Amino acid sequence: MNKKVVVAMSGGVDSSVAAVLLKKQGFDVIGITMKTWGFMEVGGSPKHESGCCSLDAIFDAKNVAVQYDFPHFTVDFTESFKDNVIENFIDEYLHGRTPNPCVVCNRDVKWGDLLRKADELNADFIATGHYAKIEKDKKSNRYKLKSDSTNKKDQTYALWGLSQEFLSRTLFPLADMKKEEVRKLAEEFNLKTAKKPESQEICFVADDDYERFLNEKFDERKIEIPEGDLIYHGEKVGTHRGLPFYTIGQRRGVDIALGKPVYVKSISIGDNVIELGDRDDIICEKFSITDVNYVSVSKLQIGEKVNAKVRYSDRATPAEIKNVTADGMIIKLIEPKRAVTPGQSAVIYDESGFLLAGGIINKDLTRHE
Repeated sequence: MNKKVVVAMSGGVDSSVAAVLLKKQGFDVIGITMKTWGFMEVGGSPKHESGCCSLDAIFDAKNVAVQYDFPHFTVDFTESFKDNVIENFIDEYLHGRTPNPCVVCNRDVKWGDLLRKADELNADFIATGHYAKIEKDKKSNRYKLKSDSTNKKDQTYALWGLSQEFLSRTLFPLADMKKEEVRKLAEEFNLKTAKKPESQEICFVADDDYERFLNEKFDERKIEIPEGDLIYHGEKVGTHRGLPFYTIGQRRGVDIALGKPVYVKSISIGDNVIELGDRDDIICEKFSITDVNYVSVSKLQIGEKVNAKVRYSDRATPAEIKNVTADGMIIKLIEPKRAVTPGQSAVIYDESGFLLAGGIINKDLTRHE
């Protein structure tokens, strides 16, 4: 009997090709498009209406399924997405942090909820169109996640929250491919999605206007966001619009004229103050992380030399583990980075590109312990 796999189909080219590849490899494929939000709930004027969760996306995924003769369903995960992803997004900004909702969505919805649905369908695996690679280490009996530094589309950074159970039941058909190869295959397979453009913004803020989105959500919850002081070198230089509308390292949108570029250095919830600084003031040499999840290894040791990445577009660079606790870690950057931002993810790799662990950035410890 063929192995059964549920493929998460967003209506984009990557997941479309992933589904067809698995079908051609002999798997019993079931396509599922996860509806996680609607334009009525998130508001705004989207730049396009062909992103994930739109009718166009659902029809594009279904078109591929019909073309290659496998079943396709649309499943409503909107309540779970709201509770796990959107509420976390709003809460983090309220606390002066800058979240990465894709990390939460991957762990709780794209894997957690989808695997439960796969179990209902008696499926052996789930699959996605992510650019990442899973390897089983027979010696440690551990599933390892490997990045590809030559692939600009490598997506391991957003997958650090996946458990061993999740990885053991996951297939990544595009693991060894580049985006150009995937588009070429899509054309060979005569897929409607072959030339579909990629979406760059966060899916549920389709107009890319975070301030609009947050303001609407705060209004719905009757949360008042007070203005406060902008401080530069100990002096008040202006008034900020509200702490949730700023992020560490931000330069544009600070709306203060000091005759030179200034950056958001710190966000203080306690006294409702945003401190501005110069470019060198946002250099980070050491920081802490919490909510650590170990992936390719079961633990890391103090003094261990690793490579660290602090945002999706960042490059993994040399670092050292300075402290390890039950769910946290302190990381020293051998090559300091700018704007290491609380709420974002720090992901740790080894020299071979295996994702060792990841966690949520908690505090910049460069100037204070």
